[in-house]
Amino acid sequence: MPRMLEVSDEVRAEIGDDEADSLLAGAHAPDSYDCTSCRTPGDSSREATSTVLFVADETAVLAFAHSRCIPSQVVPVSEEQLADAVRSISQSQPPAPAPAAAVPAPAPTPVAGQPSVSSTGQPAVLGITCGLVLCGDTGHAALVIEPTGPVGRPGNLTGEDEFLDLLTEQGFQFVEDVNKAPAQLPGWSVLMAMGQLHAILHPTPAGTNAAWWQAHQPLQVTEAWRAAARQLSAVTMYAAPAGTIGRQPREDLLRQALDRATARGILVAASLPLAGT
Repeated sequence: MPRMLEVSDEVRAEIGDDEADSLLAGAHAPDSYDCTSCRTPGDSSREATSTVLFVADETAVLAFAHSRCIPSQVVPVSEEQLADAVRSISQSQPPAPAPAAAVPAPAPTPVAGQPSVSSTGQPAVLGITCGLVLCGDTGHAALVIEPTGPVGRPGNLTGEDEFLDLLTEQGFQFVEDVNKAPAQLPGWSVLMAMGQLHAILHPTPAGTNAAWWQAHQPLQVTEAWRAAARQLSAVTMYAAPAGTIGRQPREDLLRQALDRATARGILVAASLPLAGT
């Protein structure tokens, strides 16, 4: 029996046309499944279902999700993360709850799939902070990105910081007032899977999506942050040069740092659609 499956071009490229066609025909796709994103039951014979391929160095696992939760795509993970995902899928259990901290500490992480480099020529290292930022009367799930040092273009070892230039060339806009939500940036998105933050995706010249930033290990977010992202189906990404925001332990201090960066004209932002929950 045919299934209401969505198999993206990147998933098809990984699993091959024969396997993709077999899935669409219902040969290897289950009728029922637990969504790999929201962990609630799904039925591929009655509702649109995405095929999500988790790919590690030597192993790959095909999972299923509600199309409303996450689009069909390939998700790069480590072997350890993949083993954890397999255990979670096979046991049909939800992931552990997020920690209670309002603002998780920034996690410096090498940039993946993005051309910028540090002034030493090494891959740029970014700090990322998750928090709720009030825009008007609405709390927005926000990601605040700050490099640990100057970021330049490939081949530029002068130490000149071009981080904001690189982002504005991609469509990010300078923030004039943090109270006003930024415009949505086409082609970019924030990938959530199994209730955790995996990556920030950006469009490539080939017309596909690649990871601009990717977590070494999926990052836990608070339920309040996840609920705000889910309500708006979007995440606000702010970015500032190294040394601008710092490690802020509370959301009120994070907001003050964003306001200061805005006053100095060194904060850019965009609203990125949420992929997953």
